[in-house]
Amino acid sequence: MPNTEDINALESPEYLRMSLAAAMTLGLKPGRFHRNAKLYCINLLLTYRGGCAARCAYCGLSNKRKGPYSSKSFIRVTWPTHSLSEIISRISDRQQRVKRICISQITNRRSIQDTKDICAKLRSSFDIPVSLLISPTIVSNKDLMDFRDAGADKIGVAIDLATPELFDQFRGKGVGGPHHWDTYRRCLSDAVKIFGKRNAGSHFVTGMGETEKEMVSAIQDIQDAGGWTHLFSFFPEADSQMKDRPMPAMDHYRRIQLARYLMDEGISRAEQMTFDTSGRIRDFGLSQDKLDRIIDSGKPFRTSGCEGYDGEVACNRPYANSRPGPDIRNFPFPPNAEDIHRIRRQMRMAES
Repeated sequence: MPNTEDINALESPEYLRMSLAAAMTLGLKPGRFHRNAKLYCINLLLTYRGGCAARCAYCGLSNKRKGPYSSKSFIRVTWPTHSLSEIISRISDRQQRVKRICISQITNRRSIQDTKDICAKLRSSFDIPVSLLISPTIVSNKDLMDFRDAGADKIGVAIDLATPELFDQFRGKGVGGPHHWDTYRRCLSDAVKIFGKRNAGSHFVTGMGETEKEMVSAIQDIQDAGGWTHLFSFFPEADSQMKDRPMPAMDHYRRIQLARYLMDEGISRAEQMTFDTSGRIRDFGLSQDKLDRIIDSGKPFRTSGCEGYDGEVACNRPYANSRPGPDIRNFPFPPNAEDIHRIRRQMRMAES
């Protein structure tokens, strides 16, 4: 294995970091998933000695976090570095396990051309769809068209925060960062036009000070604009500016999960839901019988992510925003009856 100094010198496009789960899936790292979960998307991350120019308060890749970029964790786990040629070889040997590939940019201008080149290389190597998680701060409308021409079929824009004020506090002026709410929303709108409805969308993170009503409204806005949404729970990254902030209460997260699913599936809308004076969801706009059937299906509580070539969610990121165990927040597999019972307790259904 290369020493730390060597790892710091390994840069994209020849080298990429990948999630620990992806490395395990490709046989590059040992390990087993809790409850035999399976990952079907290889999540790749561009890597440069200069790292990411952004200063997002909750992100482990922030340039305000001490240490070399190659050693910084991201969404709770390490991201080992491997050559693109080795990644392609490993995927080639495991194509029955890999149903999608996702390339994540960082806010580094070198990542624009590298994303195009890596995407084209992967698409010429496999008949496997490729998603891009982009940094709108450095991406132009022409870049979006180039991404499409390189073979990408889906675009993700991690808006993360539910309101412009929270976005500015944790990603913009509040932390001396380069990101702007309007830039992210405009880029997402452009991506929907170029890639088509439901082929571009946004990630959101709960537990950042938003009310449930604010998050529901933000999700509905994206869906009305033709996008999809994926939901995550805040997790305190070690050594980040928000390392001491607690995760959001489980009932808060479960209610937003359920609301997002109902809106995403066209079953209910934000304006059909009711909220108390603190912005907490009190009613989802459905009869109790119908709501019970949806909860019992377990589908609202599974990880939302881009589909693979079989139409099923491939990017299920096992345990990316919570530790394995009874308090799984995003299920990477169908919840069983015991899980559903626990979810109902977590939602405090008796109080609704």
